[in-house]
Amino acid sequence: MMARLGDYIQEECRPLGSLGAQHLRLIGVSNEHGLHVSGRDLSDDISNYQRIEKNWFAYNPMRVNVGSIGLADDESKIGFTSPDYTVFSCKDGLDPHYLLHFLKSEYGLEAIARNCSGAVRKRLYFNGLAEIELPIPNIDEQRALVKRIHEIVDSISFISKQNSDRHELPKLERALLQAAIQGELTADWRAAHPDAEPARVALARICSEKARLIALKVLRPKDGLPKITNANTPFKIPKTWEWCSLGEIAMDVTYGTSQKAHIEAEGIPVLRMGNITIDGRINFANLKYVSPRIKDLPRLFLNSGDIVFNRTNSYELVGKSAVFRRNQQFTLASYLIRIRLHEELIPEYVAYLINSPICRTMFIEPNIVQQNGQANFNGSKLKAIPIPLPPVAEQAAIVERIEALSETCRALVVEINHSRTDAADLLQAVLRDTFSSSEAASALRLPVEAAREVAALAV
Repeated sequence: MMARLGDYIQEECRPLGSLGAQHLRLIGVSNEHGLHVSGRDLSDDISNYQRIEKNWFAYNPMRVNVGSIGLADDESKIGFTSPDYTVFSCKDGLDPHYLLHFLKSEYGLEAIARNCSGAVRKRLYFNGLAEIELPIPNIDEQRALVKRIHEIVDSISFISKQNSDRHELPKLERALLQAAIQGELTADWRAAHPDAEPARVALARICSEKARLIALKVLRPKDGLPKITNANTPFKIPKTWEWCSLGEIAMDVTYGTSQKAHIEAEGIPVLRMGNITIDGRINFANLKYVSPRIKDLPRLFLNSGDIVFNRTNSYELVGKSAVFRRNQQFTLASYLIRIRLHEELIPEYVAYLINSPICRTMFIEPNIVQQNGQANFNGSKLKAIPIPLPPVAEQAAIVERIEALSETCRALVVEINHSRTDAADLLQAVLRDTFSSSEAASALRLPVEAAREVAALAV
């Protein structure tokens, strides 16, 4: 329903008078910050300066056409302002924040421009403001729209930080990994699956199987792995989880081949440290190759599900890991380590753990050694890394949730970038659709709940 704004607002003319400013602050207004404390000098006589009370609006009549208007929606914006400014408030039936979003939207600015007077210098006084028409649904719908607009603003701000999503996305993904390896991401899953087999049962089977294979000389005897105690575990884990070392659940931890590779696309492709991305993926571009007849093959072929760990690189890149998932013959170079887990386990979970901030800061970085201008992390230290091991079924649930939430995050960032050049333009598009349509609520189509779920993990 379109309505005349003057039926829902009233002008407020309350000069300071002889009482003066007392404890009140001088309030300015700008298109970027709205109402804010001003540092400008006061004139000798401030008796005609106007008061601004809670939830009142103030605007500069000469600049309101560029959005120079604000709402006193918190204590820091209450005070007094220039006698040249227009001050008004909302009557019952109009939510102040709803009106503010309208007036700051492209649709609202167009309505302001149509009602301005003046041939050279455009200005809008209260009488002109009152003639603006806008859609005014009932108060509950207004507040619902305001709430959803604020959710979108919060989500965009978190992910993009005013068009810097390339910096926020890694932060968000690190928060997801942190929540995942501490069991926070799947608390509801455990509540829904109270009969899931505890991790200690699977761990006992793995240890028994490894002992059998060692006795048959299929596996080499394991090195003396450090005992995992409360003193070297960084956080508490759920009751159905179990602490163990990576060496306990790995069937094999082996360095790659040192054979010289060539760029001709003949033979067996070799993964090198540059093929492992910082976000835990494998980039199959720029491969090199070795002959299928080198002495390290077939022993160093990669199987689908093997984890590839970068042991030598610059300091900040040592430790990046990814899961190999191709049914094609590949091998790996000597700067990488192949981790082959017991077949019961989900390798993606362990790779996410290795790439997590806490694993890096507590178990990888303190054990990096600088050699010949490069940083190195050896296989013995890798096998000693403590692993918070969930039940196998929960490992799969964790991986599924990390991948789904990461995809949601990336989709939101793509939507922001493709909609406009920055988050402010995206918000303006939402506001324009909202205030130019009688079905305003249908305009908010961003996956807000998904964004809030993701964002909550990084608080």
